[in-house]
Amino acid sequence: MPLPADTNVPSRSDLAWAVSVGGVTTVAFTILVVFAWYFSATLFLIFAGILLGVALNALTQLLGRVMGGPQPLRLVLVCLLLASMLGGLLYLGGATIASQAKTLSGTLKSQVVNVKTYLEQHGVDTSYFDFNAILSDLPKDETKDTTATEIPGNIAPTTAPIPRTSNLPSAGTIASSGGAIVTQTLKILLGTVGAVGNFFIVLFLGLAFAAQPSVYRKGLLHLTPRKHREQATIIVDRISDTLQRWLIAQMITMVAVGSVTWLGLKLIGIPSSFILGVQAGLLAFIPTVGAILGGLIVVLASLASGWVAGASAFVLFMAVHALESYILTPILQRQALDIPPATLFAFQITLGVVFGVWGLALALPVMAIGKVVIDYLREDDDVPAQEAKA
Repeated sequence: MPLPADTNVPSRSDLAWAVSVGGVTTVAFTILVVFAWYFSATLFLIFAGILLGVALNALTQLLGRVMGGPQPLRLVLVCLLLASMLGGLLYLGGATIASQAKTLSGTLKSQVVNVKTYLEQHGVDTSYFDFNAILSDLPKDETKDTTATEIPGNIAPTTAPIPRTSNLPSAGTIASSGGAIVTQTLKILLGTVGAVGNFFIVLFLGLAFAAQPSVYRKGLLHLTPRKHREQATIIVDRISDTLQRWLIAQMITMVAVGSVTWLGLKLIGIPSSFILGVQAGLLAFIPTVGAILGGLIVVLASLASGWVAGASAFVLFMAVHALESYILTPILQRQALDIPPATLFAFQITLGVVFGVWGLALALPVMAIGKVVIDYLREDDDVPAQEAKA
C-alpha cells in the first residue's frame, strides 16, 4: 500500500539534509587537508611555539613547588635563568664553538671524500650516494691555468690572446654585475631574516602561551560544542600533562647526552669535542633518528684522528645510546609516553619524507597527542562494554 504524500516529504528532506551535510563535511575536510599540506611549515612553526610555551609552563610549575609565588614572577625568573645560562654558554664557549664548528665542517667533508674514495677503490658504485653537494663545497685547484689550450703532441700549450678594447667595462657588464650582486645580497639577507624571524616567532609564541596558559586553554575549549566540552577538557588537560612531563624528561636527557659525549670525546682526545657534545645533545631531542645522526657525525669526525680514535668514539656512542635507551628513557619517561620504537620510527620516517626536517623533529609530540586522543576514545568504548557485562 503506497504511503501518503505528506509522509514522504519529511523522509526526502531528511535524506537531502544528510547528503548536504556529508557533502559539505567532505569538502571542508578536503580544504583543511590541502591547507595543511601547503602551509605545513607555518603550522609546524606554530606547533614549535606551543611546545616552547608548554616547556616554559612546566618549568614555571616546578619552580612553584620550590618557592611559590605568582605565576608571572616565576615565569620571569625561569626566563632570566635560561637567558643567563645561554648567555654564559655563548660568553665562555662562543669562540670555541665557532672555531670547532668550522674545523668540524672541514673534517666531515674530508672524511666523506675519504669514504667515497675507499668505496670506489673496493669496487663499490658511489653513484647511488649524493656526494656532489659535499664535493662542490671543497676548494678547487686554482693553480691550473684555465685559459691555456692543450694541443696534442709535443707542442706547448698556448694562451689565447685577450683583446683589449678599453680599460672601462661596458654599461651592460656593469648592469649585469650589479644585478648579480644585488640578487646574491638579497638571497643572503632574506635567508638570514627568515631564520632569525622563525626563531623570534617561536620565542614570541612560547612566551605568549606561557604567560597566560589559562586564557588560551579557555579559548580552545570555547571552540568546541557545549555537549562535547567536558570530553574536550579532559583531552586538553591530558595532552598538556603528557607534553609537560615528556619535555622535562627530554631536556634532562639532552643535557646528560651532551655532557657525557663531550667529556668522553675530550678524554679520548678528539678535536672539536665540545661542539660534538652540543650537537649530540641537540639531536637527542629527536628519538632514534637523532641518535643515529649524532653517532655518525661523531664517528666520522673521530676517524680523522686515526682508527683507534674512531673505534673509541664508536664505543662511546654505543655507551651513550645504551645510557639513553635503557636508563634515562625508562626512568624519566616511563609515565610520559609508551610508544613502541618501531611504530615511532615508522611515523618519524613518514613525516620526515612528507614534511622534511619539521616533520622529523616534531614527529614524537605529534604522535603523543594522537595517542592521548586514541587512549581516551578507547576508554569511552570500554565503559559501555564493561557496563553491559555487569
